[in-house]
Amino acid sequence: MQLQTILNRVEWHKSFVYAAVRFAGAERSVLEVEVRERANSRPLCSGCGQAGPGYDRLPKRRYEFVPLWALAVYFVYAPRRVDCPRCGVKVERLPWAQGKSRLTTTYQWFLASWAKLLAWQQVANVFHTSWQSVYRSVQMAVAWGLAHRNLDGIEAIGVDEVQWQKGHHYLTLVYQIDGKCRRLLHIAPERTVRSLLSFFRMLGKTRSTALKFVCSDMWRPYLKVIAKKAGQAVHVLDRYHIMAKMNKAIDEVRAAEAKRLKRDGYEHILKHSRWCLLKRRENLTDKQTVKLSEVLKYNLQTVRAYLHREDFQRFWEYRPPYWAACFLVEWCARVRRSRIEPMKKVARMLEAHAELILNWFIAKGTISAGIVEGLNYNVKLTMRKSYGFRTLEAVKTALYHRLGALPEPDFTHRFW
Repeated sequence: MQLQTILNRVEWHKSFVYAAVRFAGAERSVLEVEVRERANSRPLCSGCGQAGPGYDRLPKRRYEFVPLWALAVYFVYAPRRVDCPRCGVKVERLPWAQGKSRLTTTYQWFLASWAKLLAWQQVANVFHTSWQSVYRSVQMAVAWGLAHRNLDGIEAIGVDEVQWQKGHHYLTLVYQIDGKCRRLLHIAPERTVRSLLSFFRMLGKTRSTALKFVCSDMWRPYLKVIAKKAGQAVHVLDRYHIMAKMNKAIDEVRAAEAKRLKRDGYEHILKHSRWCLLKRRENLTDKQTVKLSEVLKYNLQTVRAYLHREDFQRFWEYRPPYWAACFLVEWCARVRRSRIEPMKKVARMLEAHAELILNWFIAKGTISAGIVEGLNYNVKLTMRKSYGFRTLEAVKTALYHRLGALPEPDFTHRFW
């Protein structure tokens, strides 16, 4: 079977034929496939796409194709110029490449598929191309996927922010987290009202009113936008963010008390006790379990804060929202009577957001920020694998490509 037969099977283009195939390169490691237009065919204008009379022909150019049997493959073609009555003299539109790119579209999809598995520089090294070629291929795949993805039927979304550069440089991320699909829907710079509004403008009013559940943290700009644009949805403040606030308060109490004990000559009491107090009991090591039992013997503010948090765990065991609300009121009142200011701050925060917290029971635990945190982990892994992105456009391209579950055309090269 000749190579022309294989190419006609996998890469057939109307009005063009494959001619001679020859070896090239110093070590005969390159295959050059000559491409010719069919007899009496008219070139298409790259501007408007209409057929027009030929004007002249440019020098031959090489377009890189998918490697074959460890051999680099290039299409060799001399593009015609079209005397278009609408656009003037233009270079003809080529079906195997976009614009002035010297990479065939098939090869770009090939590189983009590998870029999901490896770092972009690794893909460039393996296939002996440049980082820019891989980046442009991923850009092409992301642009096509965003233009062709389906946003209908989204019922639940999760909103969160991640830091992408040193300093206070954040990205607002919106995920689809319902049972149908879990994917990244939108990326916006910073974590402001405008950041989240851009998502709802992209989603549209009809799809926004069809949302049933929204999961987020207690960041005020997010709460404001969600109440305005998706007020009909059940807005869930997940237990992960609430318990994270409590752990932060306990750690603050422990640090302050440890300094006071060290000043009074009792340094050993809270030394090496941080993770004993923050971790779940079932996750403690044997050494940490012994240390926790020693710390609990003392009447310390840290111990009382820890016991308040452990008592609050009963809140998640309720089923009817009414009894959960009763427990929340009683727990907050008890904590406010304590003299532990960080925990009192948590109690005031819970009272201020009680309605949204109780929505967790209305959702019956089906919507969880655990899904969002899992996706955030993959976001951070993608950014870390790249050793940092210098531009916002690059990080958005990488994240959409890795987590957007974007569609691909049927002609995408695959290994069977």
